Amino acid sequence: MSDLKDKYEVVIGLEVHAQLGTETKLFCGDSAAFGGAPNTHVSPITLALPGTLPKTNKKAVEYAVKMGIACNCKIADFTYFSRKNYFYPDLPKGFQISQNVHPICDGGEVRIKSGDHYRNVQLDHIHLEDDAGKSIHDVYDDRTCVDYNRAGVPLIEIVTLPDMHSAEEAFQYVTEVRKLVRWIGICDGNMEEGSLRCDANVSIRLKGETKLGTKVEVKNLNSIRNVKKAIEFEIDRMIDLVEAGGTVIQQTRSFDASNDTTFALRDKEEANDYRYFPEPDLAPIEIDEVYIQKIKAQLPTFSFVLQDKYQNELGLSEYDAELICADKSTADYFEKIISINKNYKAIANWINGPLRQWNNDHGISFEQLTITPAQLSDLINLIEEGKVNFSIASSKILPLLAQNSTLTPLGIAQNENLIQVSDSNELDKWVDEVLQSMPDKVKEYQKGKTGLIGMFVGQVKKLSKGKADPKIVTEILQEKLK
Repeated sequence: MSDLKDKYEVVIGLEVHAQLGTETKLFCGDSAAFGGAPNTHVSPITLALPGTLPKTNKKAVEYAVKMGIACNCKIADFTYFSRKNYFYPDLPKGFQISQNVHPICDGGEVRIKSGDHYRNVQLDHIHLEDDAGKSIHDVYDDRTCVDYNRAGVPLIEIVTLPDMHSAEEAFQYVTEVRKLVRWIGICDGNMEEGSLRCDANVSIRLKGETKLGTKVEVKNLNSIRNVKKAIEFEIDRMIDLVEAGGTVIQQTRSFDASNDTTFALRDKEEANDYRYFPEPDLAPIEIDEVYIQKIKAQLPTFSFVLQDKYQNELGLSEYDAELICADKSTADYFEKIISINKNYKAIANWINGPLRQWNNDHGISFEQLTITPAQLSDLINLIEEGKVNFSIASSKILPLLAQNSTLTPLGIAQNENLIQVSDSNELDKWVDEVLQSMPDKVKEYQKGKTGLIGMFVGQVKKLSKGKADPKIVTEILQEKLK
């Protein structure tokens, strides 16, 4: 199959729908919160009862502009909503209010990691629209239930150009989009709850061809893993089909997560007749440069900017910088501690090691971590001063700090008798005891098996209950073993 894949070029475009984290819906004051008993977050406006009128949520417009700025889009100075007409049980109005001719954000890009380098995936546009409700088919055998709680929740749809060429690139793109909407605080990115969903348009063509092949759209992918798996399956399916003499049909398909395959929902025409026309009940939106600059000033430093800074200015590895910038709460914590401590590598090691493990074990984020940056700085300084070693600090001091934020690392070390022993007389006794208990190993060392030094140091640390300074212990051992 790999030889066949080399024969074809894959072309992928993605449409990511992100529910905006506003308190209310796009065109009325009903709650936009996830969950709730069915049909409790509704009003006559959500249900589109006769005589009701929509009103645009300003916060949703602000969030869309934030995303546009973050993606380096051109923000429209004039935009309006249109009616997108289609009929489905969970669409109470019989049309969706969306943007067709003049989206709020035009063009743009999202930086992804592609192989061993970074590149920008080009966007077509970002537009605002309201979400549909939810049809539920598994409550009764003979009927479908409809929950309109989600109807009217504000969405942005982020539409790429056909600019990706592998399932891995698509995976990286959705990962970055989810990180970005979380980073700027406009969407929680929870794909399991449907607040971030993805449609994938996939086609293949012979390498060297310039005309796009017939595309297949895989709808409503609700995890980043499923985005990758669905595209991988479609690539293989289309190549097998074409190689067998068949023809790819333009279809809408769905992904079956139980066996990692896709299946056809319907054949798709070249164009849908949605009969778009401007929404007569909503005023157009005018956006000036003052408004754009005001929103731009509210945005945090973007993750890729911080990542470049951490690598190029602070000397961190790409791995450490990527991990710290994986989410904003981690980067915020790192930024706070580097403002008071310049031991950047040690800080990165602690954040990406023991602290992250503690958070994972307790189901919390760095935002919820009770150990303050100042306490971590003091703990790192204790190690640098040789008062405790890393092992003792991470296994014994860290848990006590996390459980009681009023304590200090030095206070814990003193109270728990954890201060590292550097007194040569005390260390001499421990070293002699270890060497006397292992005469055979001593002879092996003296015959040239010098790698045993680490084992001797470990035994001294064990005997001292971790309090022996390993650097001085090593020096004493080397002297005694001559």
